[in-house]
Amino acid sequence: MDTYAVVGNPVTHSKSPFIHARFAQQTGKIMHYIPLLAPLDGFRQTVLDFRKNGGKGMNITVPFKFEAYALATRLTDRARAAHAVNTFRFEAEEEILGDNTDGVGLVRDIEINLNFPLAGKQILLMGAGGAASGVILPLLQQQPCLLAIANRTPEKAVILQQQFASHGPIAAGSYQDFAGQRFDLVINATSASLHNELPPIPPDLFHGTALAYDMLYSSRLTPFLELARAEGVEHLADGAGMLVEQAAESFLLWHGIRPETRIVISQLRDELRRHAP
Repeated sequence: MDTYAVVGNPVTHSKSPFIHARFAQQTGKIMHYIPLLAPLDGFRQTVLDFRKNGGKGMNITVPFKFEAYALATRLTDRARAAHAVNTFRFEAEEEILGDNTDGVGLVRDIEINLNFPLAGKQILLMGAGGAASGVILPLLQQQPCLLAIANRTPEKAVILQQQFASHGPIAAGSYQDFAGQRFDLVINATSASLHNELPPIPPDLFHGTALAYDMLYSSRLTPFLELARAEGVEHLADGAGMLVEQAAESFLLWHGIRPETRIVISQLRDELRRHAP
């Protein structure tokens, strides 16, 4: 039986094993998918040991997406653009194909599942880490009016701006740099919700916002989404749909089959509610 894994630190919270089990049932694929905790200083060895023991592929979550990019021996175009990898496919001759399915997962969730076209929109992306870098190019490919990147350390946002400047209208700065500016869509790509915290959002950031999207998922509203609701944002979404959509893209890379996602998104939300604290 082929074995796959999601590797991260922490990783016990990951719903990727649940999702891929549903995909396997749906498509008739026989596979084993496990969570794999890597020491913070032991990502490379964890990956190589897993492959040596017969592993066929991996998903990579925080905080290892940049290390995964460096470890890959071959990259897809979208992984190369992101400088971050969230999917490995192990190939012959010790080759490791690195891909990044985060961006296509986010775009499919927003445009298809939430029916929110991105063309011509003003978008604010909060954060400049691996989660943010993986979604910038796919967002710009939808031709928004502007994609602004805000980060606590603005220099990191500026690096991403320079990296993607040739792909579309993009701005970068601190959170305060965008105070008073109107955005149709605000995306939280920081890890703040993981710690039940808020990014340093300036007052009135959600003025005129139609959709607030948190890339992390939860059985209840994250602090970011709670604030957005209090500020009058009508449409709120967490990252459960994105998680399923990016997982479907990984499944396609491994097996050549794209599973149906809507039913699995519904199953995932039921699972989150069942295990809510």
